[in-house]
Amino acid sequence: MTSSTGVPLSVLDLAPVSSGSTARQALRDSTELARRVERLGYSRYWVAEHHNMPGIASSSPAVLIAHLAAVTSTLRVGSGGVMLPNHPPLVVAEQFGMLEALHPGRIDLGIGRAPGTDERTARALRRSTGPLSAENFPHEFGELLRHFGEGDETPVTAVPAPGNRPEVWLLGSSGYSAQLAGLLGLPFAFAHHFSADNTLPALRLYRDNFRPSAVLSEPHAMVAASVICAETDEHARWIAGPGGLSFLRLRQNRPGPLPSPEEAAEYPYSDLERLVVDDRLASQIIGGPDTVRAGVERLLAETSANELMITTMVHDPADRLRSYELVAELFGLQSR
Repeated sequence: MTSSTGVPLSVLDLAPVSSGSTARQALRDSTELARRVERLGYSRYWVAEHHNMPGIASSSPAVLIAHLAAVTSTLRVGSGGVMLPNHPPLVVAEQFGMLEALHPGRIDLGIGRAPGTDERTARALRRSTGPLSAENFPHEFGELLRHFGEGDETPVTAVPAPGNRPEVWLLGSSGYSAQLAGLLGLPFAFAHHFSADNTLPALRLYRDNFRPSAVLSEPHAMVAASVICAETDEHARWIAGPGGLSFLRLRQNRPGPLPSPEEAAEYPYSDLERLVVDDRLASQIIGGPDTVRAGVERLLAETSANELMITTMVHDPADRLRSYELVAELFGLQSR
């Protein structure tokens, strides 16, 4: 559903596990959030693939998508994304062909080319001792598309993928996937929320390299941004603190549950750590309604994005839901 910005607004969910909580509760919170944002008028609900991270419960997008699609009725549900180096293309085609067959017209398959995890975990996922590389990505991606009945036939049929192709997106945080998406004439989603410096160059590459296809006649780009909205700028900054500390711990190879605002406020940051956190938060849109409106409108003006996907990593599920409610009110989404 289009907002007053002129573009649809959607949700990217990592199913965050907060300190003092559990993965089971995080998945329950994601289920409730999907139901609520559907009623608020958001267009898509994507879940990300992460492994071996105690603070993120969305390790199996296909399973979670099946559940979320079953408890909603109009929301497009998809992956943001499936990391193709972790999975045989046949398996991904079978899973998402089945999802599309079960929920026709409501499934998105966002594909990324990075493992999205540490090397040891990536090796365990593929059960391979060979070198890990994204160099085979174009070949594997082409194989995946062929399983949906495109191009040359494959010797193995990925039942029920043929005739049940979901909406396929390429995801990226640099220029590689941007160029490939353009050359293939596919929609492209850029991870502005963790690679803000690369956003404009990647979108330019996508549009410059775009070739019309059976899927798209012109470029279609979505930007994923971190947005935290509260009643005041001060409260928004308070609940944004845990995301900064969580990112710092991840950079230090110490991932854990999402800390509370109190934990983040009390953490003894060194000068260098404070710089890392401040830099991270500077690329996010954090504040009360007026601040968020200005930030979102500025991002859309700079990127000319066709869609905006919002991720909100805060400790309290109630604060996360309230942020999406405020954004929906702010940009005039029509409740269903």
